[in-house]
Amino acid sequence: MPTSSSSSSSDSGVDQSPDELRSPLLSNANKAVRETESEKLCIDDMLQKYCGEFGPYQMKHFVLTSLAWALEAFHTMVMIFADREPAWRCLDGAAGSGCDARAKTVCGLKPGSWEWIGGLGSSTVAEWGLVCEEKYKVGLAQALFFGGCMIGAGVFGHLSDSFLGRKGSLTVVCILNTIFGCLTALSPNYWTYVLFRLLTGFSTGGVGLCAFVLATEPVGPTKRGAAGMSTFYFFSTGIAILSCVAYIFPQWRELYIASSIPSLLFLLVVLPFVSESPRWYLVRGRILEAMKLMRTIAKSNKNHLPEGVVLTLDEEASNDTTTTNEDDQTYKELLESKEAISGSLIDVIKSPVTRIRLFLAVAINFLCSVVYYGLSLNVVNLETNLYINVLLNAVAEMPAFTITAILLDKYGRKPLAIGTLWFSGVFCFVGSLVGNVGMWKVVRMVCGILGIFGMAGTYNLLFIYTMELFPTVVRNAALGCATQAAQMGAILAPFVVVLGGGLPFSVFAVCGVVGGMFAFFLPETLNKPLYDTMAGMEDKEGACISV
Repeated sequence: MPTSSSSSSSDSGVDQSPDELRSPLLSNANKAVRETESEKLCIDDMLQKYCGEFGPYQMKHFVLTSLAWALEAFHTMVMIFADREPAWRCLDGAAGSGCDARAKTVCGLKPGSWEWIGGLGSSTVAEWGLVCEEKYKVGLAQALFFGGCMIGAGVFGHLSDSFLGRKGSLTVVCILNTIFGCLTALSPNYWTYVLFRLLTGFSTGGVGLCAFVLATEPVGPTKRGAAGMSTFYFFSTGIAILSCVAYIFPQWRELYIASSIPSLLFLLVVLPFVSESPRWYLVRGRILEAMKLMRTIAKSNKNHLPEGVVLTLDEEASNDTTTTNEDDQTYKELLESKEAISGSLIDVIKSPVTRIRLFLAVAINFLCSVVYYGLSLNVVNLETNLYINVLLNAVAEMPAFTITAILLDKYGRKPLAIGTLWFSGVFCFVGSLVGNVGMWKVVRMVCGILGIFGMAGTYNLLFIYTMELFPTVVRNAALGCATQAAQMGAILAPFVVVLGGGLPFSVFAVCGVVGGMFAFFLPETLNKPLYDTMAGMEDKEGACISV
């Protein structure tokens, strides 16, 4: 036996055989491999080194998750068709009743001398008489919807960072959207309708927020920008599809049901194939689940993740990127679930690194939203086919997304944000200088289109930019806060539009230019890692600031 031979050889001082020498050498070699093969990496490093930054897994996950943006478009833009003021006509037998077919409004016409084309069920305006002195109620319903979005963005931003997670929060908001959307169609009166629109806004405010973060967090740092910018194609596509759906279902109650059913289909058909974010697993201390998901990503991308590689938070990875693994117990300890790390907006405000970022992100999102929604609302003033107008507007935004996505990783987030904000601001300023008569109408229309073009690019960019400015533990909370600011801008936009004349364009121009100035004070995030914890970000970013 080797043991006895070794003992006798050792005792007698005789040289050992090659086989006897090989055994301890192999043992020492295996021990050395075990001691060096365990490697602690943060998620970005693991994606780049082993799993792949944007392979088949990320593509499938990104497309499936981003479909939720179309749902947000349905619930948000349905008001354009449901709350529209239909065309009207004088009744044939009312020639002597004082009905003037050349009148621009029904105000002042005798009841019974005219009728809505399409009937009372064609829109909420027709059914509940929201015209003349009651017209403000249309704007009130729209403002309260965006108010609900503002509240929901904050609530679900926090819940998705905490115990619900990204996928759990997305599941909840889709369930609520299905319920509230269908109940809206059953509203017996205006105030019940407003209540359900407020509740729908509350759930809708979390859809895009949760879908964006969930879709982009598994993507590697060099591919994240282009991926994040592509999410808005799904939103614009949703608007385009909605215009077709609204044409098929001209009655507003049918339209609300038709625009709510896709949320149920998303729940049953799509969400079961969507995975939770590995970053959320990591910061919640669920290391085993995070590693299991990372191995699935590597396998789906036809890559190999070595057994000894272990996920860790960025603050730990920065202190020690490798660890020894002299025995199996040590390696198991690395995979044990750790205490969950959480954060809130209070932590963001307390940190000198993130405090200024939050204030600037809130201000820029607010200003951008005033311009984007303000310019979009001017479409209803065009005396053309509403369905075609909405379809063309949705299609017109897509080139802005494409150009911004192409330039994003070449010039960086900061220069592009400044450029698109100022691009929109300049054309809005030109639009404020020209009149609204003759050929100048065309000039003002072109200025409005170019203003929307620039601001659509900014709006798209701000999501990926804001996401990269904050660590995982507070990312959705910070993004939710910025989204709330955007909803406040959306609430304000209709009141700017009613100013009329060149004043709205002047306000939009100021918002664009000031927003670009604020963007000067934000840091560049191109090819920077997505930090997991506040401490990890402060260690790296704070060191950069001190240098």
